[in-house]
Amino acid sequence: MKGIKIFGALALASLLFSGNAFAQENNNRDENGKVVRGAYETNKAFDNTFIGIAAGVNSVVPSRNANKWGKIGLAADLNFGKWWTPAIGMRLGYHGLWDVAKVNFNGTKPGDKFGFHYVHGDLLWNISNSIGGYKETRFWDFVPYATMGVLDVCKGVNPLTKGASNNYEYAAGAGLLNVLRLSNRVNLTIDLMALVGKGAAYSTGSRFVILPSATAGLQFNLGKTNFDRHSTITPVVIPVPFTTEQYNALKDKVAALEKENAALKDKIALLEKEVAPLRKLVNGQTYLYENGTFTAVDVKAGAPISVYFDLGSAKISAREKAHLEYFTNNIATADTKVEVNGYADKATGSVKTNQALSEKRAKAVVDLLKKAGMPESNIECKANGGVDIFNTPAYKNRVVTIEVK
Repeated sequence: MKGIKIFGALALASLLFSGNAFAQENNNRDENGKVVRGAYETNKAFDNTFIGIAAGVNSVVPSRNANKWGKIGLAADLNFGKWWTPAIGMRLGYHGLWDVAKVNFNGTKPGDKFGFHYVHGDLLWNISNSIGGYKETRFWDFVPYATMGVLDVCKGVNPLTKGASNNYEYAAGAGLLNVLRLSNRVNLTIDLMALVGKGAAYSTGSRFVILPSATAGLQFNLGKTNFDRHSTITPVVIPVPFTTEQYNALKDKVAALEKENAALKDKIALLEKEVAPLRKLVNGQTYLYENGTFTAVDVKAGAPISVYFDLGSAKISAREKAHLEYFTNNIATADTKVEVNGYADKATGSVKTNQALSEKRAKAVVDLLKKAGMPESNIECKANGGVDIFNTPAYKNRVVTIEVK
């Protein structure tokens, strides 16, 4: 059982060296000397991935009938894996090449090489990061793992040759992966593994056999090679509670504000009641207010509207236009009927000239009334020539009057 002792010695040495590495980890601790752990941010799909290649030896622990250790064969490893957290990872790979038969099985005689091919998936546990806290620059990581896959034991080394007599079976086991950091991207690996397979494939009289192996190689890190911790959450600052005096003062202030608010609501309601009748009034309409009631009334001009002109002119000045605009905007409506009378100064000009001038003046006023929107059918126009309607002064006779009927 010399081979088993060698395999156990290698595993024990890994434990001792890894434990020594734990003891020297002191720069991933807080100011109190406690190990700093997660939580860690989730990494992306190809962050913290790796590929590994290795070579070494494998063998077979004999059945109870053979009672002899199998000879040493050549082993190779090829795998791809990813670390999901600093402590948990997965790996897919191929292990094996060939071994040497010690007993007769599956058409293979003692001393013949036989194929040994294992396709597997492994669940990795980085115990160094779990116990000692995550540290990207740690030299030695100690990673036990569980493995399961499909094992092919065939006659001859190449399983694809004619007459290879392939024997497929499920196998499972455990291993110890030692990862020694050479650089940020490259690690040295020492992988110790033991599989459990069907004993019928190698001998007679035994249900299971153990298939140990040891390989060494290189591991290449891909993508982002480290994990980031979540930012420290700032603790919530709880304010000092109010004193009794402060609480009572605030309570009194709140009560006063509530009272003031109630008074304002009553005032608003009263104003709304006063304004309500005004909301029904029509803009531009004249109302009579009596005993709290508004009554619409029609307002007519009590005296004729007068538009004065300069001597010998029928042009309406800007000031007189303003008088007309006030009349059309505030007194006249679409139903208002008016009588327009044109006059001239009797003291100047001939009778014929004054008659013509009074007609022009009356027409100028009528045109402005129509332009303001008064229907022509509501306007009665007269030209009175030169008359002395106001006796004195004479300029007052140069006028057009508008009388609402």
